[in-house]
Amino acid sequence: MIISQDIRREFPDLQVLESKVEGVTVKRMDPELEEFKGEIFKEIRETYDLEGLKDRPILRAYRDFFWRLDVDPTKTRPAAEALIRRLLHGKPLPRINTLVDAYNLASVKTEIAICAFDSDMLAGELLMRYASSGEEFLGIGMKRPIRLMGGEIVLSDEEKLLAIYPYRDAEDAKITESTKNVLFIFCGVPGISLQNLMRARDLTLNFVIRFCGGMVKEE
Repeated sequence: MIISQDIRREFPDLQVLESKVEGVTVKRMDPELEEFKGEIFKEIRETYDLEGLKDRPILRAYRDFFWRLDVDPTKTRPAAEALIRRLLHGKPLPRINTLVDAYNLASVKTEIAICAFDSDMLAGELLMRYASSGEEFLGIGMKRPIRLMGGEIVLSDEEKLLAIYPYRDAEDAKITESTKNVLFIFCGVPGISLQNLMRARDLTLNFVIRFCGGMVKEE
């Protein structure tokens, strides 16, 4: 991924990791994964509490980053925080498919935001940049595109927007049961160490390959 110079200037300590996994088999659900989810959900509920959640260092770093982008994190929650809050309220995580469910477990265990794209749907180099005013973005689950104000940090390929960084992926390259090859983005923000991103990467690859197969493609 290329990070634009203006983002580099404003956020010089922002780090991002990427990994590709090829040859996955994505299913609607898997009984072994469902059992494993229960173990992780129990662990999260025993580890976290709602009152102190926002002050955990990694989640606080995402919140501070959101405020710098004029995104209210009490309304648009950082991705991992939203998932953890759901569990603490006694609700299960949404069941999407085995690959998305697997990396969501890695996200709640590491608190790191993770993007995943069907890499066969991508065109050329990925770029992190500031959005232009009026660009249209269709996020997963949206009924119609929204027009961006301009200044949002986005990920794009050479044809389309892929995400509003680091919290909303686009419909166009989402993971489905037809997906065979995946690009993961481990979304850092200022204050999150490379070590934390590497831990999220390693756990994600472990969970995904365990439940969906595939092999890591070395760059």
